[in-house]
Amino acid sequence: MEAAVVPGSAWLAGLSLVLGGLVLWLVLVLLRRRTEEAEPSRKGTVPITIDDQDVNSEAASKTSVLKKQKQLQRIRKEKPQQHTFTHPLLASALKGHSGSITCLDFSSNGKYLASCSDDRTVRIWSTKDFLEREHRSMRANVELDHATLVRFYPDSRAFIAWLANGDTFRLFKMTKKEDGSFTYTALPEDFPKLHRAPIINIGVADTGKYIMAAYSDTTILILDTKGDVLATINTNQMNNTFSAVSPCGRFVASCGFTPDVKVWEVCFSKTGDFREVTRAFELKGHTAGVYSFSFSNDSRRMATVSKDGTWKLWDTDVEYKKQQDPYLLLTGRCQVAEPCRVALSPDARALAISSRTSIFVYNTRNGEQEECFEGVHGEHITDLAFDVSSRFLASCGDRAIRVFHNTTGYRAVVEEMKALLKKATNELTKQRLQQQVKSAQSALDAIYGKGN
Repeated sequence: MEAAVVPGSAWLAGLSLVLGGLVLWLVLVLLRRRTEEAEPSRKGTVPITIDDQDVNSEAASKTSVLKKQKQLQRIRKEKPQQHTFTHPLLASALKGHSGSITCLDFSSNGKYLASCSDDRTVRIWSTKDFLEREHRSMRANVELDHATLVRFYPDSRAFIAWLANGDTFRLFKMTKKEDGSFTYTALPEDFPKLHRAPIINIGVADTGKYIMAAYSDTTILILDTKGDVLATINTNQMNNTFSAVSPCGRFVASCGFTPDVKVWEVCFSKTGDFREVTRAFELKGHTAGVYSFSFSNDSRRMATVSKDGTWKLWDTDVEYKKQQDPYLLLTGRCQVAEPCRVALSPDARALAISSRTSIFVYNTRNGEQEECFEGVHGEHITDLAFDVSSRFLASCGDRAIRVFHNTTGYRAVVEEMKALLKKATNELTKQRLQQQVKSAQSALDAIYGKGN
């Protein structure tokens, strides 16, 4: 009996060992599989995390860009605060442009003032409204561009504008609308492009025979009214800083790096055909480059302002064909900085100089500074001009045009007429001079609120 029991126990013990080993092997296999599955998932977590970070950073950057765009749009929609300026001699402030005004031009008949702005419009103002509360204007839209310079044609029924992006002229003509009112409409085609240098000024001769385009290199083009080149002037002064056509239409002048102003005559035949451009005379006397110059209405006087800190008044009523040079009449001191412009009143009795945002007005009889307007505009003054009657002085530099009473001119009339009265012997002459004194004095009294 004992011999049968021993073998059965050994078999059971062996079976237990086999089953235990099998279970252990299965456990190890399962653990190994889990480890293998866990390792790829761990390896995959690194790129997944990076991708998530890239997506998140891209989303954040897009959100930041959108926020900035919305802020910029909000800034564009919110108009900048209008610069405020008050002065007893301020006749009016013409407001209508929504962008900075770059150029002014009075029509030769004295009825209109043209202004252009980067708001893509040119506005035509009525000068008879200067002293009124409301200031009417006609608006001409500059499609797909904006004008930087504007000049009336002699008949005041048309004007040309220089296009900032197109680098050429666009002509606008007055047309009648269905309701009977008038507007200015652009011609279908612009003038052809003629030169690549930046433009500094344009002009239309009062004779209506030619147009001037002056560039910042040394080039001035004389064009016919269709835009074809009649002549090219090389100023030979390294660069041009300012150029203009004289009010009489005979002359074109330019200043620049040199301390001189060069003047040419544009000559036509008796039948109106273009002949030539010939050198007329030069204004010599400054010791540094000339910023700007201006003609009187009859072109018999010119004013210049220079980097040397002086302004000069010249007698240009000379026989230059006989080699007669202009006469220096007066030199005045001034503290100026760029940008700087000078304007001589049409009657040559007053001279105004703009320097940055301020304006100084001088009496050309004695050279004394009589008026000073500081901080006239919120930006640098871009243009300065007297109206044809010499009653008003207009300036631009921000979104408004400031129009001042020319009290210096009125006082000069009073002084001049009183001096002539002392010398007059003819009774009719005395009465005429007395009337001029009375008229100028009444204007001054009205401006200063003293009554008649």
